Amino acid sequence: MEKKTSSPSNVFAGVDLGGTKIAAILGTRKGEILASDSVPTLPAQGPTKAFTRIAELLDRLASECGSRPISIGIGIPGLVDFEHGIIEFLPNLPSDWCGFRAAEFLHNRTGLRAFLLNDARLAALGEYQFGSVPPRDNVLVVTIGTGIGGGLILDGRLRLGSCGAAGEIGHQTILPDGEKCGCGSRGCLETLINARTLTAEGISLARAGDAPQLADSVNGNWSQITPKEMAFAARQGDKAVADAIEKAASYLGLGIANAVTLTAVEHVVLTGGVAALGELLLKPVREVVRERVKMFPADRVQISCSTLGDKAGALGALALAFQNSNSF
Repeated sequence: MEKKTSSPSNVFAGVDLGGTKIAAILGTRKGEILASDSVPTLPAQGPTKAFTRIAELLDRLASECGSRPISIGIGIPGLVDFEHGIIEFLPNLPSDWCGFRAAEFLHNRTGLRAFLLNDARLAALGEYQFGSVPPRDNVLVVTIGTGIGGGLILDGRLRLGSCGAAGEIGHQTILPDGEKCGCGSRGCLETLINARTLTAEGISLARAGDAPQLADSVNGNWSQITPKEMAFAARQGDKAVADAIEKAASYLGLGIANAVTLTAVEHVVLTGGVAALGELLLKPVREVVRERVKMFPADRVQISCSTLGDKAGALGALALAFQNSNSF
């Protein structure tokens, strides 16, 4: 939990709803975080209980920092009806979440207006508003965690498309006959690189005896294997782990190259848990982008990891809250 003692009058709430945890912040228009904390998502319990925990978390943060927020922005890992604040499609959460009237529920519970948007789009907004990309007006933000999402800033504006799905880089087809994806298609980029598939590969290598450094780093406790632990093992000399990361990163590079060719962005920012791989991820991605992008000089495209870390989504949700506060 983080807390600051200042209590300005214009405070907003940003919530990042993930598959395993819900992170929330209270902050200002300048991105100053006054209080933050998280609670487990527990998605199998359903949306009503999860959003009750969100309301309780926001109440507690408001009490701790002495300021009640004006409005709430919420990042959702799927598609939403922005106008009505309804969850429409969540590829990685139970089906009973679809159709939940989240904005109405939070308004009834807190008395505050709430605004929903896809979490990856909000990560892009957070990066553009508060991160390393304000000098660039054309940015693709790729979130790599439980799944892969994306957000597009073009000509200095967050672009959503007709149904808020613009930037969905994770659901482009990379392998036409590949594994079935949660979205219903096959061979999506998201099936080839995400935290779960990468971790599963690490566990498989460790169990087979092909990743001794990785096995040692977790003392044989396979449940402790994460992309971060895999990065450490690869740097310590586990070639099989390094090769697995490079293969996954090459798929990511192909997806990003396609997106760069289509949008002509100047900057690509990687965020989410898998971005903790750092240069092990960035180097192959950059190489594939340089190899594949031929319509214009690929060297002009900057590819980096987020400077906001795991707060990009919550800060984007904060920005959504204050950008819409003028409408009431």
